[in-house]
Amino acid sequence: MRKVRMVVDVLGLVDRVTLLPIDAADPNDPLPQQNPLGKYPCLLRADGTAVYDSSVILEFLQLVAGTDRLLPLDGPQRIDMLTRTRLADGIIDAGALVIYEERYHDAAMRSKTWLEHQRSKIGRALAMFEAAPPDPRRTDAVSIGLACALGFLDRRQPVAWREACPGLVHWLASFARNEPAFDRTRPPDA
Repeated sequence: MRKVRMVVDVLGLVDRVTLLPIDAADPNDPLPQQNPLGKYPCLLRADGTAVYDSSVILEFLQLVAGTDRLLPLDGPQRIDMLTRTRLADGIIDAGALVIYEERYHDAAMRSKTWLEHQRSKIGRALAMFEAAPPDPRRTDAVSIGLACALGFLDRRQPVAWREACPGLVHWLASFARNEPAFDRTRPPDA
């Protein structure tokens, strides 16, 4: 969700997007009717058509803004950026699976193999970004995705990453200084 909020902010669309709270535990929440998977974020276009998945919403909002600021419209650089953006998204995906395993299974029922598998995914992705981080002075789909992934790791703590990735610690601090939308979209309880 934060990724979409950052995209809205960075593209100057704050006055054109209304954020609504959801309650995934509430059977009357309209989200499952808007997105059959019941996942958020979910964006409703002016005609009521739903757009879901943060990466698809990013593309839609970039079209609405009439720019290619966050992601090139075509070419090999686009594929490279989409791949790195998906790598950042995968950090959150694997972290969420760790959290779900710990939240929804009693300690005796948790799979240590599964938890280690997810944590190793996070570790490998972080190592790739540690070796080749994006430019912290440039806000694009990759830097937004990575900043949100690192913010997620700090907030939810499925892994301790800061000691193992000093370059990314520095990168995140630099990116946050250069992109005010990072602080403006910080979750309220963070």
